[in-house]
Amino acid sequence: MDQAEQLRNIIKANSHPQRPLARVITVTSGKGGVGKSNTSINLAIQFRKMGQKVIILDADFGLANIEIMFGTVPKHNLSDLIYQGKNIKEIITRGPMEVGFISGGSGVAALSNITKDNLSYIIQNLAELDSLADTIIIDTGAGISDAVLEFLVASQEILLITTPEPTSITDSYSLLKALCRHPDFSKEETKVRMIANRVRKTGEGENLYNKLYSVVKNYLRTPMEYLGEIPEDGQLSKAVMQQKPVSLENPGAKSALAYEEIAAKLMNKEMNKNTSMRGMAAIFSHILGKR
Repeated sequence: MDQAEQLRNIIKANSHPQRPLARVITVTSGKGGVGKSNTSINLAIQFRKMGQKVIILDADFGLANIEIMFGTVPKHNLSDLIYQGKNIKEIITRGPMEVGFISGGSGVAALSNITKDNLSYIIQNLAELDSLADTIIIDTGAGISDAVLEFLVASQEILLITTPEPTSITDSYSLLKALCRHPDFSKEETKVRMIANRVRKTGEGENLYNKLYSVVKNYLRTPMEYLGEIPEDGQLSKAVMQQKPVSLENPGAKSALAYEEIAAKLMNKEMNKNTSMRGMAAIFSHILGKR
């Protein structure tokens, strides 16, 4: 029996048909500094306002953006689940509005080195996330590292954050090209949606999408949807400096209202009628199966 078959058997043994699966949304970008983590946090807050239970996984193990922006220091991270025998509930930190988040720490990198003995325990705990949250947001690192791509190819919903800066546009295309060339990427089973951040005038985001998608359609031949735009907003910058989400600190700010609109679109049943929930354990079963 090879590792892949062992993993499938573990997943099957730890699956519970009666348990609802969480919706997993992966937020990514071609380069750093474009507002990816801000988007993850503010969408999480907006989902909470709609009554959703939300958990963010900070999968950018090189940085600690989520905890810094929440102004909260976690006691544990993913490494403690892998190496210290902590259960999934013990490594979840609660931020504003009871949004849960899991700090990746060095745990994301450590996933490639776990022993077979730890495998069942980790999968069983990750499967439990489906009962703890309605929506799980994975905040990846930026760029086209192997760790980022493994999360993306395992995800059914990807939010690509892009800004009008030329480098952001070219790096977004490079990320999509690397994703489409990955042997495990499925164009049919993955929804890629672009959010334009830091736009200076209404309609700039859609123009940015049209510019990027014309190249994606011609050369990569993969579908991509436009989700909306977030305006450049001094109130958002002020909230970041105060380590608070703008959607809570100033819900009437133009950026907060834009996040609210995008979150409402994501919750729209018509938009998601053909999306089947895969759950958190399936995301990690793919990544762990690549060992």
